[in-house]
Amino acid sequence: MHKPKRYTVTSALPYANGPVHIGHLAGVYVPADIYVRYLRMKGEDVKFICGSDEHGVPITIKARQEGISPQQIVDKYHEMIKNSFREFGISFDIYSRTSSKIHYETASEFFTNLYDKGDFEEKTTKQYYDEKNQMFLADRYITGTCPHCKNENAYGDQCEKCGTSLSPTDLINPKSALSGEIPVLKETKHWFLPLDRYEPWLREWILKGHKKDWRSNVYGQCKSWIDQGLQPRAVTRDLDWGVPVPLSEAKGKVLYVWFDAPIGYISATKELTPDWEKYWKDKDTKLVHFIGKDNIVFHCIIFPAMLKAEGSYILPESVPANEFLNLEGDKISTSKNWAVWLHEYLKEFPGKQDVLRYVLCANAPEAKDNDFMWNDFQAKNNNELVAILGNFINRVLVLTHKYFEGKVPDPETYISKIDSLTEVNKIIKNIEDQIETYHFREALSLMMNIARIGNKFLTDEEPWHRIRENKPEVAGILYACLQLIAKLTVVMEPFIPFTSTKIKELLNIKENPLKWDESYKFDLMKIGHQLAIPELVFTKIEDDEVKFQLNKLQETKKQNQTNMGETELTTEVTIDDYSKMQIKIVTVLSAEKIPNTDKLMKLTIDLGTEKRTIVSGIAHQYQPDEMVGKQLCYLANLKPRQIKGIESKGMVLMVKEDGGRLVFLSPANRVINGSEIG
Repeated sequence: MHKPKRYTVTSALPYANGPVHIGHLAGVYVPADIYVRYLRMKGEDVKFICGSDEHGVPITIKARQEGISPQQIVDKYHEMIKNSFREFGISFDIYSRTSSKIHYETASEFFTNLYDKGDFEEKTTKQYYDEKNQMFLADRYITGTCPHCKNENAYGDQCEKCGTSLSPTDLINPKSALSGEIPVLKETKHWFLPLDRYEPWLREWILKGHKKDWRSNVYGQCKSWIDQGLQPRAVTRDLDWGVPVPLSEAKGKVLYVWFDAPIGYISATKELTPDWEKYWKDKDTKLVHFIGKDNIVFHCIIFPAMLKAEGSYILPESVPANEFLNLEGDKISTSKNWAVWLHEYLKEFPGKQDVLRYVLCANAPEAKDNDFMWNDFQAKNNNELVAILGNFINRVLVLTHKYFEGKVPDPETYISKIDSLTEVNKIIKNIEDQIETYHFREALSLMMNIARIGNKFLTDEEPWHRIRENKPEVAGILYACLQLIAKLTVVMEPFIPFTSTKIKELLNIKENPLKWDESYKFDLMKIGHQLAIPELVFTKIEDDEVKFQLNKLQETKKQNQTNMGETELTTEVTIDDYSKMQIKIVTVLSAEKIPNTDKLMKLTIDLGTEKRTIVSGIAHQYQPDEMVGKQLCYLANLKPRQIKGIESKGMVLMVKEDGGRLVFLSPANRVINGSEIG
């Protein structure tokens, strides 16, 4: 492709049914942000597009679990996700949402255009129907026994125990997750995108075209799908949450989320600029989708087929999809809370956005699944960011203040030494090449090599030994190192932008935005320029901080084992063990949410003989005023522990329902506080 006039860069729309975790960041948002920041520094015209995907069954399920409306769910998580991205430094030009008016209009218009051209097929099929609730059931609203592993709580689209993909009709003894009734098969009409018609074109465009420069995982998955033969795919479904199908005969139907969501890229660009068509319909625009591997088919086969059918849009030039990031050796699971959530990280590691950005890029699952380990997180911070990059910068600034009053020294006759660092420009060119071919992990490694070169140069030249004998030589050494740091502020900006800004402040050049091409220069710091007072750029992460995170995960694992019944299967207790537990009835006297936490609530309870304070993880599902007056079952002799600075004495007993909601164990009739169960 010839050099584009502009770029449209999209990143996968996150589902607004929960917060963002590190798997999302490593797979999609960090690499996309690196690429966009680089393009901006090159002076390119680029729009970085994203937004919340707010339709589909997961939204309605979450709403039922929390007892609120789908709109309340998406409003809650849209703001949480948007704020987390902003604080983390993901530099979208717009972060929109698919529940917006402009998206409804854009998606409806897109559907109507294809409908009017006769691009859809109408089909009547049989689908499970809940007669009690008088509604068709989406896959996730049907449960039953998995035909493979016999798990009795499998969903209509997947068994979460064995991981097998399913269809609702695969389930043994299916039942409605809404009413518990046995559903019936009932006829319903839907509109289908005939992907089989586009198979010859997709084969030519992807397999015979120039797409062999796509990543092997992307190309391979596309080839597998095409070789197996493409089938028509429904673009509508029976659901009461989503973009209504704009046909009079389609009452009670909405656009299928897979059809509606990618159109969100277009509607968000419309919202951003009146010149949106330049970024979607001009052949001189390069369209790049950043996604995870679970979205490859949608962005490489289905969405291009939609764009091709419409006829006026450009097609993606590249789709750099990453593999999955695991956590401490296990697959990240939102339903099991096995994740590092971005909003929690930002609270627990304030000011350390770049540490996570660095580690996620260094461990990016570009070619295969990779693992996030908290001990590795600590090691990369302490042994690389602190000991290499931060150490080099701090030593140079401290020595410059010590020997030259914090001013960029005149290298005088020692200028020849500076030439020994010109190999850095070759590294910068290599970084550029790696970013433009979406090899961000290698580009980051090269960036750190520049800091390593600087450290080695400073150590080899030993200015602290030369200063008494030859101050001009020391001036040359520090002048060279300061120029190297200035170069680093440019090339690190796409990867660790907060650090780049901080170093520019230390160099006293933050008011002078540097373009990428300036990183090749060797006179960015002028002789006599006054530097700011040195400060540490990075600080160490201590063992107790890592231990806290590992303990959190261990507690999550224990909770998951309890929920799955694994504790009862693996640990036997005796009657003596049981007799040690004092389970009593208590009444909640007062309740309040604990500040700066999402789930923790402080309860004051009446035990009959005394009042106690406990901390319970219920604030995400219950309001404080709901708790006052409740009688609960309470484990009274549990060893107290400190939680967020509060001594929690004991705990209340709860049951976790299939949907994830926590339900209290309470007596059927009010009893005297302190009454013992046993």
